[in-house]
Amino acid sequence: MTLPTLLFALLIALLCGVLFHILRGGSGWRLLLYFGLSTLGFAVGQWISDWRGWHFLMFGALDLGMGVIGSAAFLALGEWLSRIEKTNESGV
Repeated sequence: MTLPTLLFALLIALLCGVLFHILRGGSGWRLLLYFGLSTLGFAVGQWISDWRGWHFLMFGALDLGMGVIGSAAFLALGEWLSRIEKTNESGV
């Protein structure tokens, strides 16, 4: 991939993170979490697309469809895991 393709992929991944933050809300730290999760998910979606040969909404060398699906999956999983609260109850 060329540098413009990588920058466009990063832009799309960050846009997914911003849209998720607008929908779910939260603080600035949560926005940074969403940025990281979205970027990682987009990269994993690209890797799966290349590995398995699944192509969905190609834009040059960039597979936007699988990248956005990976980003959405990582965002949903990460948001769900970050909302788990620990309890201080004793089971005894």
